[in-house]
Amino acid sequence: MLTLTENACTIVKQMTEVSAVPDTAGLRITAADTGFTVMASNEPDTGDRIVEQDGATVFLDPKAADQLDAMVLDAGRDDTGAVQFGLVAQA
Repeated sequence: MLTLTENACTIVKQMTEVSAVPDTAGLRITAADTGFTVMASNEPDTGDRIVEQDGATVFLDPKAADQLDAMVLDAGRDDTGAVQFGLVAQA
């Protein structure tokens, strides 16, 4: 199952713990033709796998869940403050 680094947990929580979003919100990752699409979502779609770790919630569409099964999601901010996500294989 996908796991998250401490940095990824912090950023996911920052993205979903704002007053304008419901408690069911999380980060949604979907498989795309050239990788993955990542966006905040108010709730999971039907069939999504839900990953919860240290207060962070990630929704994975079925194809992404299969592809990311043995991966670690990392995150950080670049010099402009934009969020960058990365994936590495679990050790």
